[in-house]
Formats: sequence, structure tokens, C-alpha cells
Amino acid sequence: MGPFDPAVHEKYAFAMRLRPGCADAYRRRHDALWPELEAALRRAGVADYSIHLEPNTNLLFAVLWRRRDHDMDSLPDHPVMRRWWAHMADLMETEPSDAPVVLPLHTLFHLP
Repeated sequence: MGPFDPAVHEKYAFAMRLRPGCADAYRRRHDALWPELEAALRRAGVADYSIHLEPNTNLLFAVLWRRRDHDMDSLPDHPVMRRWWAHMADLMETEPSDAPVVLPLHTLFHLP
């Protein structure tokens, strides 16, 4: 078994697209992640979250572990989440709400 108990946690993976030339700014902003955003993510059930860049296509691949009883569906209405999205909107493809365009990824292979 990995670091998370599958009876309690689930893995969620998705992709987003970064605008060309924005990788350094994206990293800097995440290196300075707002404590109130981290707290909101943790309260929503996120236990572990990483984002990876494929530099030739500017695709961001995100993987997070969350509680099965997570409350991530409430995050789009959270004021700090909306401020973060506005803060990041100049760096990535977004919806009209400033939310990043998210492409869910489906697991085709897993070696636990």
C-alpha cells in the first residue's frame, strides 16, 4: 500500500495548460502559496498535491490525494480560491470565471 489508505483517500489527476514562457512565474507564485489557500485546500480534504510541467507542450499535470469524503466541490465558491485563480489567470488557460481549464485524467495503469 502507498502512503494513503485507499479506504480513506482517493487519487485525482488532471491537466491544465500553461501559457508559453510562464513556467518560472508559475513556480514562483506556487513557491509563495498563500497560507489561507493551503488551509482551504486541507479543510476541503486535500492531503497531498503536486503539479508537473511537460515543457514542450506547456501541459501541467496535477495529482492530488484527497479524502473520499472531500469537500472540493465547495472550493470554487471560496473567496481565497477565487482570488488565487485571478492571481494565476495571466499564466494559464482559464474559464471566464478565471478558474483554470481542467482536463480530468483517467488512470490506465497503476503499480501500487
